[in-house]
Amino acid sequence: MIEVLAELEGNIGTVGYGIGAIGPGIGVGIVWAAYIQATARQPESAGLTRTYAFLGAALAEALALIGFVVPFIY
Repeated sequence: MIEVLAELEGNIGTVGYGIGAIGPGIGVGIVWAAYIQATARQPESAGLTRTYAFLGAALAEALALIGFVVPFIY
């Protein structure tokens, strides 16, 4: 006889989004860590690298928002 150890009820898309949000979270962390390191090494380039940091963070967050919407579509 097989015993049921765990049961999942509801929309499986929410579980998928929870797992899928890990990637953009790590990506945003890497972007800001690189910005801080670049600014610490060369402070005069902070203005230029800040633009790229916001762009990189926005693109990584866009993936998270797309992942948030997809479970509602299906």
